[in-house]
Amino acid sequence: MKIYTKTGDQGETSLFSGKRVPKNHAFIEALGTVDECNSSIGAAFALLPEESQFDEIRKQLVVIQHALFDLGASLATPISQSSQSKIKKTRFDQEEIDLLERWIDEMDAELPKLKTFILPGGHPAGAMLHLGRSICRRAERIATPLNNETEVSDRVIVYLNRLSDYLFIASRYINHQLERPEVMWEQHLALHMDE
Repeated sequence: MKIYTKTGDQGETSLFSGKRVPKNHAFIEALGTVDECNSSIGAAFALLPEESQFDEIRKQLVVIQHALFDLGASLATPISQSSQSKIKKTRFDQEEIDLLERWIDEMDAELPKLKTFILPGGHPAGAMLHLGRSICRRAERIATPLNNETEVSDRVIVYLNRLSDYLFIASRYINHQLERPEVMWEQHLALHMDE
């Protein structure tokens, strides 16, 4: 099978329902942004130190990357335009959300409490998860109107919301494990640079 199909050369692509849509359609924007998020998670995985203390995070990130493909399938199956069999095949399950919440709670219990905003950064793997978090928030913003039109499952939106929380906590956790200090936000810092 060739990597190129030439079916998208006129600026359209197909949803799982079979409907052809422009490549800048909201469904495709949402799918592409989820793909960006997944790619940033893959980059963070590649940047993680090889020490065994990060084995659990590595397992979690792989599960999340698979879940994002499942989520993408659900996004590509608009409820009003798809058969019940396709909707059932591409459903997105509550268990995925429950798993994220459990992982968030486990990591958060080991972290110092935050009293202000922190700047994205730290170890390259942690910084990349911060980038993934912001991309995930964008995916959520794009997918929310589709959910409001009842074209996308509520669980897709909840998962994206929870995933951004997970990526924030995972970034903090990695930086904490590697003793990388968090840089606290200072309001109007530029005004004090010459002091």
